[in-house]
Amino acid sequence: MELAKSFDPHEVESRWYSLWESRGYFRNSSDPQKPPYCIQLPPPNVTGTLHMGHAFQQTLMDALIRYHRMRGFNANWVVGTDHAGIATQIVVERQLESEGKTRHDLGREGFVRRVWDWKRQSGSTITRQMRRLGTSANWTFADTEGQKAGYFTMDPRMSHAVIEVFVRLHEEGLIYRGKRLVNWDPVLGTAVSDLEVDSEEEDGKIWEIRYPLEDGSGSVVVATTRPETMLGDVAVAVNPKDERYSAIVGKCVRLPIVNRQIPVIADDYVDPKFGTGCVKITPAHDFNDYAVGKRHGLMLINVFDKQARLFSNATVTHKIEIVDQFSADEGFVPSLSQQLEFAEFASDDLFSLVSKIIPGKYQGLDRFDARKQLIVDLRNEGLLVS
Repeated sequence: MELAKSFDPHEVESRWYSLWESRGYFRNSSDPQKPPYCIQLPPPNVTGTLHMGHAFQQTLMDALIRYHRMRGFNANWVVGTDHAGIATQIVVERQLESEGKTRHDLGREGFVRRVWDWKRQSGSTITRQMRRLGTSANWTFADTEGQKAGYFTMDPRMSHAVIEVFVRLHEEGLIYRGKRLVNWDPVLGTAVSDLEVDSEEEDGKIWEIRYPLEDGSGSVVVATTRPETMLGDVAVAVNPKDERYSAIVGKCVRLPIVNRQIPVIADDYVDPKFGTGCVKITPAHDFNDYAVGKRHGLMLINVFDKQARLFSNATVTHKIEIVDQFSADEGFVPSLSQQLEFAEFASDDLFSLVSKIIPGKYQGLDRFDARKQLIVDLRNEGLLVS
């Protein structure tokens, strides 16, 4: 036998791995006398290819599995891939964008088929890479698709297991359905996990808006980077140690444009050195404001629909979509006066309620168009400071 002049790792490793796998060396044993040793691989997403982190992680697991297998344990390395819903959808939508299409052009069923096609393509890439790494994984265990690729998190058996555990946890009172502020993507049309969101600093503008005091004694100047949310304001907040505003805490101001009365509150969240030291509180559209609203029992007024447009009488079907209050499941029990205030505010019929919160000229506007129009109107009313 003539030896090759140079070592070809691809040829050698591929040949040996195929032999190991075909002989079932990586499968778990049926011998009940062997002590079990099992590792569950955190399934990589099907959205792309493996990276160095995957390689490092799988190398450590492979060493442990091989070590225990050689020591006579019933070693079982359970592997699979994760559907990574949002990330996968973004990848497929970018592919469609390069073709001059959107998911709406394909329709719901067509888009789902396109996503599954991508899953089959990308998923096989990942499992091929894992085999090239030499991972001694049990590809036939929980092989829900019959592809010797382990499980897939959207397979019927996996989905059934998730539902089963979810129902059990609910019956045991360990999970419940409550109201929470979420990251909403108006393009994807879905909530996005905090883990999928990266915050980036960018240059922007701070607008200073004058909010007249209810008693006519003057006004306060509020600094904001998002004037388009002001129609959902439920309070103006200052720092309790800021002596400039100590005299007006507990008083009320008139919300510009709609002339709605809202209170001035004191909260440590406010940075007296930011802007004017006086900020608007919109619990339905900001995570920090949400926390302030919970502490003070404020209402939640949502002014945007799921397409990031200001609500209109044509798009609101239930009052709960636009106005709500914190309750016991958020860790807050409203006082009687707060409950009465909310009941009075929400007592209008649906049409009147929407019109009270969002004047007709703004209804249906995209958030950026609404910002421009509000700035123009504030300037015309002499309420825009800068």
